[in-house]
This record gives sequence, C-alpha cells and structure tokens, in this order.
Amino acid sequence: MIFLPFKLFIIVFCLLTQFAFGQNTVSGTFYQLANQPVRLEGFNGFNTYVIDHTQTDDKGNFTLQYAPNDFGMGYLIAVDEKPFIIIISGENIELQGEALAFTESIEILKGKENQQFGQYALEQPRRAQALSAWAYLEKIYAMDSLFAVHQTPQNAIEQEVQRIHNEDNAFLSSLDPDSYVSWFLPVRKMVSSVSAIAQYCTEKIPATIEAFRNMDYTDTKLYKSGLLRDAIESHFWLIENSGRTLDSVYIEMNISIDRMVENLAADEEKLNEICDYLFRILEQRSLFEASEYLALKLLNETACTLNDDLAAQLESYRAMKKGKTTPDFALSANCLAPGYDKTKKPQKLSEIESEYTLVVFGASWCPKCGEELNKIAGLYSNWKTQGVEVLFVSLDEDQQAFSNFAGIFPFISTCDYQKWDSPVVKDYYVFATPTLYLLNEKREIVLRPNSVAQMDSWVDWYLVQGNR
Repeated sequence: MIFLPFKLFIIVFCLLTQFAFGQNTVSGTFYQLANQPVRLEGFNGFNTYVIDHTQTDDKGNFTLQYAPNDFGMGYLIAVDEKPFIIIISGENIELQGEALAFTESIEILKGKENQQFGQYALEQPRRAQALSAWAYLEKIYAMDSLFAVHQTPQNAIEQEVQRIHNEDNAFLSSLDPDSYVSWFLPVRKMVSSVSAIAQYCTEKIPATIEAFRNMDYTDTKLYKSGLLRDAIESHFWLIENSGRTLDSVYIEMNISIDRMVENLAADEEKLNEICDYLFRILEQRSLFEASEYLALKLLNETACTLNDDLAAQLESYRAMKKGKTTPDFALSANCLAPGYDKTKKPQKLSEIESEYTLVVFGASWCPKCGEELNKIAGLYSNWKTQGVEVLFVSLDEDQQAFSNFAGIFPFISTCDYQKWDSPVVKDYYVFATPTLYLLNEKREIVLRPNSVAQMDSWVDWYLVQGNR
C-alpha cells in the first residue's frame, strides 16, 4: 500500500474539495411542488439555457447547482412554466414558499444579493407608482389656474418627490459596488421606467436616451442579465415616442445606431447578433429609414465581419430598398390566374394591369406563408377595388404541391419549380419566406411590408383614406 506524505495529502484534499464545491447551489422547499420537475435557466444574450434540473421530493424539497460561468440572472421554473427570477452570483441560495408562481409567498432565507434584489423588486414599483401620481399632480398644480396660485401644495409635492428619489438612491448606494445586484438594479430601473418617462417626465428623455447610448453592449453582465432585448427595444421606443418630428426621430436613431455599432465593432459575434435583432425590430415597427441606415452602416463597416446570413439580409435591403425599380420577369407556363380570362392572362409582371402589385414570395412548405396568404385571400377583393393586384411567386419544387396550395387563391400565382435557384428569387434577393414587395405600375418599390397587417394598414391609410 502506498501512503501519500501528509502535506501532499492536504494539498490533494484541498484541490478535490475545491473541485467538488466549485459549484454553488439553489435549494428550496415548496410544498405545492412535491414530486415535480424543477429547472434552473440562465440567460445568454437573447436566449436562455438550462443550467440544471431535478425532481422535488414528496415534501417539495430540491437542490440545483450552478457554476461560476453561469453568473447573471436566472429563472427557477416548475411545471406551470411561470418563472421566479433569481440572481446567480456565486452565493448559495435558499428559498421557501408555496409555489414558484406565488411570488408573494416566497421567502429568501439565504443569499444576500437575492434578498436585496427581492426587497428592491417589492419596493421600487411602489415608489415608481407614487412618483407617477405626484408627477401628474405636480403638472395640475403648475398649469391649472385653479391650483397654480397655491404654493404650499406645490412645495409639499416637490419635497415628497425628492424624498422618494433620495430613498431609492440611498438603497442603491448601499449595495456592494462589486456585486452583480448593484449593476443590475439601476439598469433594470432605467429600462422599466421608459414608459413613465415618456408620459410623465419628458424632461428626462434626453438624459435617458444618452444613458442607453452609453451602455456597453459587449458587457457580459448585460449579456447574462435577460435585459438585452428590453434595453434595445426601450432605447429605440423612447426615441420614437419622444415627441419629436419623424425627421428628428430618424436623426436621433441614426446617432444611436452609430454609437452601438462603434461599441460592438470589437466583438463581431455580439455585433452580428444584436444588429440582426435591431434590424428586425426597426422593420417590424416600419422605421424603414432607420433600418436602411443600419443596413448601409454595417455593409460599409470595415472594422468587423458580418456573418453570411446577416450580410445577405442587409445586402438585399440595399439592393431592394424603397424607390428601386425591380426587374421584370416572365410568368411561367405554370401560372394559375383564377380571376383572369385565360386568353388575357399576363405573360410577365409588367403586363399586370394595376396601379399597384403586391409580389409575395412563399411556398407550400412554409407554415407562415400559408397563414399570410390566407389572410391576403380574405382581403384581396377589398384591395382589388383600391387598385392593388397580388402576385404569388412560389418556391415549390413539385407541381402538384404548388397546384394544391396555390389553386385556391383568388389572385395570380406562378412557379418555375427551381426553389432558391430560381432567377426571380435571386433577382429579388429573397432569402426567407414569406417576402413581400409592393410595387407601383413602374415596378418601383413602394413598400416592403413585413406582414399582411402592415400591408392592409397601408391600403387603408393611403388608398381608402386618400393620404397619399
């Protein structure tokens, strides 16, 4: 038998202990969750991932583990899929309550940062609600002649508002500056207060927009916080709803885009992920001038490399932006046109006699296409009376699949059975289905609708109501 020297034994024991206890635990007792699965999820950018999972015992006890690289915010989730938020920051956490969904019943027995987070999560919304109420009253006492003459209530309101702010700031200042909770709470507060700022505290809009611009979008703390999506959306929502003219809104958005791209240039992975998300939300909100600016900014950026999917998407935007004249193309022999006399069936796009033509690229194998095309079919008769024709260009490869899918639509459908290799698909820079282009009679792009709902809103606003 070989015996280790005592000192070496101690060293080995310490190393093994460090390895065994390198993970921290989240444990809880929730009697309504007896014999049920429970999991711990962490954040990674826009997505979540499972850190650990287990089954509770018959008394609802469980223990989950997490590693140092899981730090950030996390979700505890049971079978009802209603998450309870915790801070994963290198401390052992103990909880008890009825169920994770009943947050008011949950007591944090161990975990200082989580106790601080729980206290602030309980108190801050009440402070915010009170501040909104005082801001409303303050405006009444300042602007309404019936109340403006009374200085005493105005002074009392100002003092109470200042007291609430001081109380909130004192709590945040008391936190350990090196703790995750001291970083997370101010950012969460800023993101959640955007709506109230736009409505009640408009004087704070410029400073809040500047705070968003100063955020480090490469910071791992933000990436692991679950706030990345909200921070980006709140940033641009506040600019959009800041009371500026539309031209001024786009100028401010372009400044924010410049700052974000400059910040992200050092981290290509995050630049691709975040800018792809930003591009999509700008498109969804019909902020096309901002999305075009972002596309051109990224395509002209030499300090970083775009992944192929994002580059293709942005290149399509540059090539097919509003005002561009689209290529004419032949409607193949495999063309279904239920609303046309076969002898007068158009042979190419330019022969469609209509003030506007909505060209829709899709396929029978695309679930979203079926949903959108059925909506179009329901709106088609109204659009037709307003001078809008519809042309469906299918990416199907099988003739029977195309006929079965498109044969029920009341508008023109065509297919050359070449899928992504179709010359039309390539000429129109289609990289996803469905893709929609609204063209005028000169084949100039009038709109790139991101949904049928947006297209129908355009018809209602510009054609039905006559706001051309």
